[in-house]
Amino acid sequence: MGTDSLGALRVVVVDSSELIRAGLRAMLAPHGIAIVGEAADPDRAVEVVEKLAPAVVTTELHLSSGSGIEATRRLSVAAPSTPVMVLTASTEKEDLTAAVAAGARGYMVKDARMEAIAGAMRAVAAGQSVISSRVADYLFHGVRVGSINGAPYRAASEENGTLTERETEILQLLACGKENSEIARLLHLSPSTVKNHISSILHKLAVENRIQAAVLAVRSGVV
Repeated sequence: MGTDSLGALRVVVVDSSELIRAGLRAMLAPHGIAIVGEAADPDRAVEVVEKLAPAVVTTELHLSSGSGIEATRRLSVAAPSTPVMVLTASTEKEDLTAAVAAGARGYMVKDARMEAIAGAMRAVAAGQSVISSRVADYLFHGVRVGSINGAPYRAASEENGTLTERETEILQLLACGKENSEIARLLHLSPSTVKNHISSILHKLAVENRIQAAVLAVRSGVV
C-alpha cells in the first residue's frame, strides 16, 4: 500500500546515520511522508523493503557497510515495483550517472528543502523521474546544449536523427531541473506541446526518462 491510514506516503529510508534517519522522520512527517522502515546497509534494505512494500525507498550513496549503488541495484531487482530515490550529500556527476545506471528514479541532495524532498518522493512514487535542481545546476551550468565543440549534437541512435533547435532548447531547460509547466511558460508553449517534444527527445536519445536524457548529455561530452 502506497499510503498509510492517514494518507501519508509510505517510505523506507536507507542511511548509515541513525541521527539522519530520525531527523528525516521528524521533518518529513509534516509534509505527508511516513517513514515506515529504516535500514543502514543493502542487506537490511532489501529485507525491509520486501517486507513493507513502501511507495518509495531512499538511499544514501555512501553507507558505512556496502554502498548506495549496491543497494539501488539490489532493490531494483528484488522489489522492482518500489522505485528508488537517492538522497545523498554528493553532487558529483559520477555518482549521479552510477545511480541512474543502477536503477534510481530520482536523485536529491540532503540539504534541499524538506518540501522539495517530499515533493520528489511523491513524484517518484507516481512514476516520474526527479533530479535535484542543485545537481542539475552544478552539472549543466554554462552548457550550450545542442552542440559539442560547435558541431550539432547527435542523438545516441543515429537513425533517429538530430534533435531540432526547439528540442535542444527544451533539453537544456529539462537538464536544469525545470518542470514541464515552467518550460512551457519560458518558451511560450502549451504544456501538451512541451510533453510531445520531450517524448520526441527521449525517443531520439533512446532513453526512458528525463534523468537518463540528462546523464546521456553528460556522458556524451555536452557538459
